[in-house]
Amino acid sequence: MTRKIILAVAIGIGVGYFIPSGYILPYTDIIIDIGLCFLLFFVGMDIGKNKEVLNKIRRIGFRILLIPIMIIIGSIGGSIFAGYLLGLPLNESGAVGAGLGWYSLSAMILANYSAKLSALAFISNVTREIIALTTIPFIAKYIGDLESVAPAGATSMDTSLPVISNATNPQTTIIAFINGVILSIAVPFLVSFMIKI
Repeated sequence: MTRKIILAVAIGIGVGYFIPSGYILPYTDIIIDIGLCFLLFFVGMDIGKNKEVLNKIRRIGFRILLIPIMIIIGSIGGSIFAGYLLGLPLNESGAVGAGLGWYSLSAMILANYSAKLSALAFISNVTREIIALTTIPFIAKYIGDLESVAPAGATSMDTSLPVISNATNPQTTIIAFINGVILSIAVPFLVSFMIKI
């Protein structure tokens, strides 16, 4: 799977370099939305064919909330530590980490505060997503299925979900989706809260 992701990025770079952007770029949002809908549709089919999975999720209950809570603590805590090492104010580095991989929204929220911080949030969260897409299969194979959800952050409900689904099992896929929904709802509140501290 990792080879396919790297190959897809390399082909995209080649197309972007050799084909004038005016032919494709106006339609990229539509193409991405259609592609993402297809991916999520097939992930949903995979979940739907395994009837026992939903019962297992019900048995887990509220313990499922521990996953997004720990991801939030780890993401913000890690970014504050990195910010401390780089000499950034703790509230700014914490706000960047509070993006949880949702690069477009976190960058927009922080643009009102600082263009520099907005760019940092964008780059940090895009990098997080790229690292997640390439490492999820390895984490699932060598560490564990649930642990493979963490790198994706908020993207575990959309762009990273097919990779998680392919690398793990239907139960983890549902947990990843729920995790992504919770984190996506939390991002605007967390980023705003952290920057105001």
